[in-house]
Amino acid sequence: MKTIPQYNWSGSFHYGFRDWHVPASIEALQELVAKAPRIKVLGSRHSFNGIADGEVGLSLSALPLDLEVAADGRSVTIAAHATYGQLAQLLAEKGLALHNLASLPHISIAGAIATATHGSGRRQGNLATAVAGLEILQADGQLLRFRRGEPDFEGAVVHLGALGILTRVTLETEPAYSVAQSVYEGLSWQRIFSDFDAIMDTGYSVSIFTDWDDLGGRIWVKRRVPAGDFPDEIAGARRVQGKRHVLTGLDPANTTEQEGLPGLWSDRLPHFKMGFLPSSGEEIQSEFHIPRQHGVAAIEALAGIRAEFAHLAYTSEFRTVAADLLWLSPQFEQDTVSIHFTWHRRPQEVAEAVRRVEAALSPFVPRPHWGKVFTEGRFEALYPKLPAFRALRERLDPQGKFFNAWLERHILDA
Repeated sequence: MKTIPQYNWSGSFHYGFRDWHVPASIEALQELVAKAPRIKVLGSRHSFNGIADGEVGLSLSALPLDLEVAADGRSVTIAAHATYGQLAQLLAEKGLALHNLASLPHISIAGAIATATHGSGRRQGNLATAVAGLEILQADGQLLRFRRGEPDFEGAVVHLGALGILTRVTLETEPAYSVAQSVYEGLSWQRIFSDFDAIMDTGYSVSIFTDWDDLGGRIWVKRRVPAGDFPDEIAGARRVQGKRHVLTGLDPANTTEQEGLPGLWSDRLPHFKMGFLPSSGEEIQSEFHIPRQHGVAAIEALAGIRAEFAHLAYTSEFRTVAADLLWLSPQFEQDTVSIHFTWHRRPQEVAEAVRRVEAALSPFVPRPHWGKVFTEGRFEALYPKLPAFRALRERLDPQGKFFNAWLERHILDA
């Protein structure tokens, strides 16, 4: 038994684990799982709710990463508990890359896939869409493998930790590429509303940040190299000289390089560098995925009530993500505009602010990020494949070994 990690990455969520294990081999893991009545795995602890909570907890950090590269170089297989930062270092040695990365390279592959965590880009799917194969440890300690194209694969990828323990994952790769990014400031609310689509087309991965004040926002544009020179102006916003943090006023030392300087894909697609504390540290996060056609109207609705929540938000980020066919992905059969909130760590006040945000967004049928803070979720209406997922879970884990109170509330009682 090891020291039990009591809090998530930002200190905003307290876990309830009473026992904690760190198996050093797959065999030891299989034995633990087969004997436990209920058990959960905790990865990089970047969730902001109880999705990974439980009584008996596991860390897979002692298992080897064991990277395997396909003979054609078009995919790699690695232990699922690896972080994207660790994977990127290994891929660099092979001259390979992924199609996308999230803002933080610190997060585990398994957790990102389970919750359909995403990067940005109108034509890029979330991180789970790179999955070509899964190895899941079942309740009886046996390993089950899913491959793309097989029955239930699209239901098993975004699994919320409810189907078993993801031990290894196969991801599609491509030749390594370079990316450059530049930041633009002085984007007015009027231009956000009128030019949103055009702004999102200015790069491979584009984000708009706002503090919800009268000034509007700023644009972070990431372009694959070569992609031509960055313009001096986008939608009235001027290109910045010098480096910026995504949170106004913070030291930008931990953010990835800007000013149009090219670098390896893994050193530019995230907003934050590996090895540094990302974002503000002490925070709460929420995120809502809106059907693309309603994205601008949803942002306008929030701007109209920003006085009700702006004092609690460090910043918000607007991004776009492409549609997919993964059953519980927020992008299931729809392109989305993602509206992210980085909140001050004031839980009670943030909970009320989230309720007001959800009320303003309700006409636009938002799907909340599975790993972040939300209060409502009409998941039966939001996810047409939810009944099929429940049936898959019942078949793979009829005793509910991998369930917890959060999953019971949001999946069984949705």
